[in-house]
Amino acid sequence: MIYVVGHTATDHICRVTSFPPPNGSTTILDRKIYFGGGAANIAAGIARLGGQCTLVSAVGGDFAGSEYDRWMKRLGIVQQFFTVEEAHTPTAFLFNDGGGNQITFFEWGASLIFPGSEAPALPFVHMATADPEFNIRVAQKADFASFDPGQDLHRYGKEQLLEILSHVDILFANHHEVEGMCRTLGIGEEGLLGMVPTAIFTMGSRGSVLHDSGESHHVPAIPVRMVDPTGAGDAYRAGFLEAFHRGIPLVGCCRIGTVTASFAVEAVGCQNNLPSWEEMAARYGNYFADLHPDPFGS
Repeated sequence: MIYVVGHTATDHICRVTSFPPPNGSTTILDRKIYFGGGAANIAAGIARLGGQCTLVSAVGGDFAGSEYDRWMKRLGIVQQFFTVEEAHTPTAFLFNDGGGNQITFFEWGASLIFPGSEAPALPFVHMATADPEFNIRVAQKADFASFDPGQDLHRYGKEQLLEILSHVDILFANHHEVEGMCRTLGIGEEGLLGMVPTAIFTMGSRGSVLHDSGESHHVPAIPVRMVDPTGAGDAYRAGFLEAFHRGIPLVGCCRIGTVTASFAVEAVGCQNNLPSWEEMAARYGNYFADLHPDPFGS
């Protein structure tokens, strides 16, 4: 069982002509509402790949019986929720411009319960976007922990980052988050890598880099038609974690994460085009199987 801790949210994804300057305005070309939240996206990705997943999250009184609730239950995700009846489920407002850039505004809603909540002791957990202090307590109690700061990185102070990284087995981050963590900690990338046993840094169209045991391995991105970048990182982590849980070597896990992410960007919405294990394996074979005798090997 893989446990994922963090946000469940409703995503309002908007397409705009360009981002306005402060005190300016822009035109919204399109707006749609989708299922989201970093932790929920990862849980959905794991479940679609055939894995068993428990989502530790916070929802409002509007969630039970909702379409999102029914979708999770169809996927087989185990819901370990803090329910705040008087609040609503968190909401993300995401704006994408024509250049592939994105700005996000996140309303916490029911997730404001995290700071004062008891953290569970979990055997295998991934901590996604959530309250820093809650994630720290989860990491302290976990047997195995992976972590990505995501868009809540700005909520972490130096001491909080130092504490959670001291309990992390695998760190995930995109290149913006790597820069942000280094600024907060006052160190360079090598210093950051020295704080965790294993790190995976994603770089969009430039692929990802696995740092493990003093060695680095580059995994290229798969060329697909990108419709929406939202959720690509979550899908990558879902693919990686499910592969890791199945005992696949680390480079193979990164490749599976890459393939899983390639599906996610082909449709708008973080959970709308997540692959099954069979669909992932078929695409994997088109790009990576010729590199090694073991199709998922290192």
